[in-house]
Amino acid sequence: MNLETKWLEDFVALNATRSFSAAARRRHVTQPAFSRRIRALEQATGVMLVDRSTTPVSLTPEGQLFLVTARSLVEQLNESISHLRGLNIANEALDIAAAHSLALAFFPRWISRLQKGVGELPTRLMAMNVGDAIHVLRDGNCDLMLAYHDPYATMQLDSEIFPSFSIGQVCMLPVCVPDAQGKPLFNLESSDSIPHLAYTQGAFLGRSVHMLLKNDPLRLRLRTIYETAMAEGLKGMALQGVGMAWIPDFCIHEELASKKLVRAGDEKWNIPLDIRLYRCSLVHKPDVERLWHQLQKLPRDFLKM
Repeated sequence: MNLETKWLEDFVALNATRSFSAAARRRHVTQPAFSRRIRALEQATGVMLVDRSTTPVSLTPEGQLFLVTARSLVEQLNESISHLRGLNIANEALDIAAAHSLALAFFPRWISRLQKGVGELPTRLMAMNVGDAIHVLRDGNCDLMLAYHDPYATMQLDSEIFPSFSIGQVCMLPVCVPDAQGKPLFNLESSDSIPHLAYTQGAFLGRSVHMLLKNDPLRLRLRTIYETAMAEGLKGMALQGVGMAWIPDFCIHEELASKKLVRAGDEKWNIPLDIRLYRCSLVHKPDVERLWHQLQKLPRDFLKM
């Protein structure tokens, strides 16, 4: 049997509230995520614990029996943790999910600047693709999400469920190594076939590139020779001189300044993107809500990089 502690805590909360929605709010998760966790607990125990046919919901006889064990385990665990911490529980870190390239090149400078406005802010950073980050945010497994926003390419997020605000702008640039004369080795303005270092299907930045090229004959001259979901991976391959890639400008500042990489085309090939900070309004955590309101009061220019 494989039980997760949070499932036991969920079950105790459900018994106390006799409502899936109220228990989900108490546990700071969305109702669908909470329901899945109760189902997982029932699957792990092999019995039906909750009678969903009644309003309010009630526990089955098996559920009533299991409640005694669940309460005991949760209480013992909390008591043990409090003892280990010396009854001095530290501030919880803020869990932030971020797109890979933002986690590597943008987040350190941004969070450092932010802390000058709000004070010390313990954080845990989780790097992942945008699609996964949305699911993590919706399920209450992170507090905030740092992601690109492109109204022409991204899957649209409901602004009521996922409120957000801009914290920076970025421009994706087509780049490659220079030739002996310092000119781009692969030039988008030429009529030659160009080896393309591409984002994998489904990657957010890849959709942005696709939207730029979908009605342009250039797409017929691009031959994909390498794919990855990460901008840093494309930068590494571009530096090897094997092809051309669209890469966010903040990832390649040093390479452009040192001429290790050069633009492969003029500004018409730029892809402007907005960087936004999101939260899920369905998940209610007092500390996160206080921070969100605090951020809203800061000058917009202060939050932007």
